[in-house]
Amino acid sequence: MHLTQGTFSYLPPLTDDEIRAQIDYALANEWPISIEHTDDPHPRNVYWEMYGQPMFDERNSEKIMAELGKARQEFGDEYIKINAFDRSLGRQTLALSFIVNRPGNEPGFALERTTSTDRVQRYTLRSYALDRPKGARYRPE
Repeated sequence: MHLTQGTFSYLPPLTDDEIRAQIDYALANEWPISIEHTDDPHPRNVYWEMYGQPMFDERNSEKIMAELGKARQEFGDEYIKINAFDRSLGRQTLALSFIVNRPGNEPGFALERTTSTDRVQRYTLRSYALDRPKGARYRPE
């Protein structure tokens, strides 16, 4: 299972050079960058944990790549993504977001169906990773 969230999610994983090119593109458009990580990538989980502070004033992609390297060292067995924010309309709007790190094992999601009153079918997604404790969700058993 390959998690598909954000820009480029249907493409093969980006190389560091491709990631740097996207960061350069964001910086050329004056979009600040932030790095986030999670071990619960449920599609409705939009609140990933921030790695460090948003880099509002950073204009050097090498420094951002260095921060990404630190995040990969600390959270290499989790999902990590890069966000770029467009503030041109007077508010922070997510202009670009893409996954730059994945755990070695992506167990996927289960589609659970329940029957409600009047035979109404309700569906929900449940990550198989949640069957394991936080911090061990993507490590080999």
